[in-house]
Amino acid sequence: MNRNPLRRALVAAALVALALPTAALAQSFPTRAIKIIVPLAAGGTGDTLARTVAEAMSKELGQPVVIENKPGAGGLVGAEAALQAPADGYTLIAVSPSHIINPLMHADKKTYDPLRSFEPVTVIANTHQMIVAHPSAGVKNMAELIDYAKKNPGKLNYGSAGTGSATHLNMEMVLAMAGIDIVHVPYKGSTQARQDVLAGQVQLASDGLLPLQPLIKDGRLVAIGLMSSKRAQSNPEIPTIGETVKGYASDTWYGLLVPAGVPKDVIAKLNAAAVKGLTQPATKDRFQKLGADTVGNSPEEFRALLESDHKTWSKVVKDLAGKLK
Repeated sequence: MNRNPLRRALVAAALVALALPTAALAQSFPTRAIKIIVPLAAGGTGDTLARTVAEAMSKELGQPVVIENKPGAGGLVGAEAALQAPADGYTLIAVSPSHIINPLMHADKKTYDPLRSFEPVTVIANTHQMIVAHPSAGVKNMAELIDYAKKNPGKLNYGSAGTGSATHLNMEMVLAMAGIDIVHVPYKGSTQARQDVLAGQVQLASDGLLPLQPLIKDGRLVAIGLMSSKRAQSNPEIPTIGETVKGYASDTWYGLLVPAGVPKDVIAKLNAAAVKGLTQPATKDRFQKLGADTVGNSPEEFRALLESDHKTWSKVVKDLAGKLK
C-alpha cells in the first residue's frame, strides 16, 4: 500500500519529463529555416501569395522561410509530402479550397483527411474567381446571361480548368442556383480555357480574376460577375454573382496548414508571424496587385472555414456526381 504514492509520483515525474521537450521546442522555436510547401507550379497566384507571405514571416521570425513547389495530382503530391515531414512546425503547406475538394473527388482512394490530417495556422488571403464572356456572346452581366441561357438552353458553353476543379464546381453551382443550362468544356488548366474564350472558341470561361484583369481592361473579355461573397478591393466595379443570383457565394481563399501534431504554442508563433506580416504595407500592396484581399485570422476561425467548406463541397460533389466522371 505504501508503494501507491511513490508510483503516482514517478508517473507524474515521467509525464512532466515527456512534456519538457515540447515546451522547450515551443519556447525556442524557430532555430532554423522553415519550409512552406506549395502544391502548385511556380509563378501562379497561389505560389506568388505564398512567396510574399513567406518573406514577411521570415522578417517576423528571424529565420528564413523558403518555398518548395510540389505540384501534381491536383495538390495530392504536395499534401503527401507535408504529411511525411515531422510535426515540429518547420514544414507548412499553402492550400486553397482544392485541399477540401481533392479528397472528395478521390473518395475511392486513400488520401489525406482535410479536417484531421492537418492543423490550421491562418488564412492569408481571399482571391476571386469569376465568369467572363467573349464580346461576341452578346451578354454584359449576370442578368443578361441568365435571360439568354433560359431562352437558349444548351447553346452556350464555358471553359474551366478541368472536371472537378474549383472553376468547374463553382460554375456548376451558379448554373444550378440560376436554373440555366450551359455546356461545360473541360480543359487541362485555366490557361487553355482562357485562350479559347479569347479566341471565341467557347463563349464563357470560369477563371481567376488576376489573369483576367488586363483582358477585361482592354475589352477583349467582358466581366460577368465575381463568384465571391464580396466585391474585390482591386476591382470594386465588378459586381458579385450573388447580387443577381441571391444566396450564391463561393470565396476562394489561400491559407497555411501544418501537419497534425504540431504543438499549439508553435502554431501560435507561426500564426502571429503570418498575421503581423500580412499587416505590413508592402505585403498588402503586393496582394492587392494580385487581386487578393489580405486576411490573417486565427487558427480557430480557419478551422471553422474548413469545416463549413467541407459541408458545402461534399454536397456539391454529391449533387454533381453524374457530371464529374
